[in-house]
Amino acid sequence: MKGIAILGSTGSIGRNALQVIELLPDELKAVGLAARRSVETITEQALKFQVKAIALSDEAAAQRASQMLVGTGIKVFSGQEGVLRIAMMDEADMVVSSMVGISGLLPTLEAIRSGKDVAFANKEVLVAGGEIVMREIERYGVN
Repeated sequence: MKGIAILGSTGSIGRNALQVIELLPDELKAVGLAARRSVETITEQALKFQVKAIALSDEAAAQRASQMLVGTGIKVFSGQEGVLRIAMMDEADMVVSSMVGISGLLPTLEAIRSGKDVAFANKEVLVAGGEIVMREIERYGVN
């Protein structure tokens, strides 16, 4: 079973990635989700897929999500640091990088540096940081 963390889980690519995970329950498991501020969507996803943790980069949104997930055992992280925690979670074998714009660059780099394979679903990360991203992929031996 391959653990998957999705950066940008509430966007169209993130939702599609979750549909694929749902179709392959013996092979894939969503373990962590990150979004900017879509509280209702990410909490629904977290409950449906029983992930270990979520992160919202918007602090107020993270507080609301935390209140909504009380008693579920799902951890809620906030801010950029929270997104980084999802990108580097031990349970994740692969990280889907689908955050909008270059906001996903640092989390993607940290996922690579943590030994995670990365599925790029955001061209901005490669356009803005392609040289360093590719160098880090080679350096850490990930795909």
